[in-house]
Amino acid sequence: MGAETEYGVHAPAKPHANPTVLSAFVVNTYDTLFKEKLTSELNSTWEYSSETPLTDARGFTVTREKAHPSQLTDTAQILTSEDIAAEALSEAGHFAERIDWDAVTMNSILPNGARLYVDHAHPEYSSPEVTNPRHAVLWDAAGDHIAAQSVATIERMVQGEQSTMPAVNLYKNNTDGKGQSYGSHENYLLPRSVDFEYLTAALLPFFATRQIMVGAGRVGLGTAAERAGFQISQRADFFERTVGLETTVRRPLVNTRDEPHAESSKYRRLHVITGDANLSHYSNLLKFGTMSLVLNLVEAQQVPAIKLANPVQAMHAVSHDLSLKQPLALASGGEMTALEIQDAYLQAARNLEANPDPETQEILDLWADTLQALEHDLLSLADRLDWVAKYALMSSYIAKGHTWADPKLAAIDLQYSDVRTTKGLYHKLVALGRMKTLFTPQEIARAAHEPPRDTRAYLRGKFITTWPDEVLGANWDTLSARNPLSIDLHRLHMDDPTGFTAETVEPHLGLAHADQLFALLNKTEH
Repeated sequence: MGAETEYGVHAPAKPHANPTVLSAFVVNTYDTLFKEKLTSELNSTWEYSSETPLTDARGFTVTREKAHPSQLTDTAQILTSEDIAAEALSEAGHFAERIDWDAVTMNSILPNGARLYVDHAHPEYSSPEVTNPRHAVLWDAAGDHIAAQSVATIERMVQGEQSTMPAVNLYKNNTDGKGQSYGSHENYLLPRSVDFEYLTAALLPFFATRQIMVGAGRVGLGTAAERAGFQISQRADFFERTVGLETTVRRPLVNTRDEPHAESSKYRRLHVITGDANLSHYSNLLKFGTMSLVLNLVEAQQVPAIKLANPVQAMHAVSHDLSLKQPLALASGGEMTALEIQDAYLQAARNLEANPDPETQEILDLWADTLQALEHDLLSLADRLDWVAKYALMSSYIAKGHTWADPKLAAIDLQYSDVRTTKGLYHKLVALGRMKTLFTPQEIARAAHEPPRDTRAYLRGKFITTWPDEVLGANWDTLSARNPLSIDLHRLHMDDPTGFTAETVEPHLGLAHADQLFALLNKTEH
């Protein structure tokens, strides 16, 4: 499993700055920052050979002519001359004059096995593959650390007049409040044998209601916050249908992209786009943990027989209902609340996991405790759930006479998600001991530089740091290298995400050249 986070990007001194250019500046800043620590210059690029974004899990492929431009993620994004010379960024001083835009990095492969790149108008961090929910939380938090480091480095450059680019802020949120939304996606590897129709039916009620635990909270109702109020989820209002391939338009609750980045005859990748961007470790653990248990139910065909009459409408209703008592119409004619639906999934998971290991038991207990508190003592969760923490902060302003239409509350909403530890309200709550965490800052910083040890991400991260001058390209399932003493290209395919781990790779990191490692691993893995 793994996460993808698109960060909101903003230059306060140039509020109309081109976001694609700003995003490229962020990616390049961190790319330069970590490469300066290597002994040689990295020339690695992201390989697009295994990207198949138009292949649909329902058995067909959308033509490029019919696809929305945002779906064409299998080609490198290029800054156009219009982007670079955008009016908002070229006025009074032509700040871009010191930047070699032909050499701008739009994709960066990181030492922890992750990917940092420009996804249309946002910098996006795609975490390395991990094998359990706790690690998913840790390496997602590492992305926030990387984002904060990038912002701090840019600020120092601007203050020291080392850059004519403006200072940039990044926000781990999902909407600009004016009608645009950007994603926080999850990815789960599933057996190809799982029936997709059954999977879809199982996920619709779960996705429509899980926001009561994993929502990030939002000021404003409607896609453009056209109505005053507070809601549980940042993303809910932006979903329009139940099933589909798109992620940026006509957003579906169940995304059908069939791009496994693994052996396609054995695996499919479930690309989940309904989640909010969570800063709270507990919200994130609930997101990845409960999803893992639900997928176990799917594989065992033990999912509760619940079918909502209108899942999209239910998702909107749940997000707007702070009482958590809104009845949701079932296709059979009855009604259930979001709490009741989540409890049904929890009980099914408990029945399936008869003898859970400690990690599974932790998720089951956290799920049960959270539902209990949501029903009986909501504000007791202000130290664990993002949306409740945010709601508790803002409720104190409401009690003083402010209304949900007050711009001050919208500003608090945004400031909660600021990645800077000295500015972001989430980070201030952590510093004050008012928000519980699962990992220390030191553990998170280490995860920003070290890959997981039990997936192929270990090899990807170590490959680019051990032989940086030999790296030609990398992606999720392929590495390419050239020995400086040879003209031959050497390529290693990594179709098994659980292969090429530290146990296999670490003993050989002392080899002189990457092609020697590739030869050894090809023999070992096959």
